[in-house]
Amino acid sequence: MKKTVFLCLLLVLYLGAAACTASFKNYGRFVLSDEAGRAFDQYRVNEELRYYISGPDLFPNALLGLHRSYRLSPGALWREVAMDPRRMQEIIEHMKTQAFRFGLFPNSYVLVDNRDRPVGVWYSIREAQTHLLTEADGTLSIPTPPVDTFLRKEEKWPD
Repeated sequence: MKKTVFLCLLLVLYLGAAACTASFKNYGRFVLSDEAGRAFDQYRVNEELRYYISGPDLFPNALLGLHRSYRLSPGALWREVAMDPRRMQEIIEHMKTQAFRFGLFPNSYVLVDNRDRPVGVWYSIREAQTHLLTEADGTLSIPTPPVDTFLRKEEKWPD
């Protein structure tokens, strides 16, 4: 009897894990990257990327660089930015200023799709990360971070 219960429990756990694996098979990852960090810190614009911001123009919540061969899913709330080193410096410095106010530090990531192919770069505080989903038609779904990413910090931070 104990053996049967144990085997049933094992089967349920296995099927649950298999279901979770199947449901996450189209998700990509955010991978911390020193190389991406150096590019952002040196305000290097990669011509192979399209750049997007999320949040206020003055203090964006996130900066996304997406390889030109990939498309964001329709309805994405990202705003494309014509990027040059001066504009990148302005965006990054404002993001750092906002993050430092709350004792936070922006990080740099390489975005990889569900097949571990690099699809872009990301710059934000850790709390602003979202997810990356490869849709059936090959477009990427990358939701913008919550619009109140820093506002939530501000409410907790004493004046």
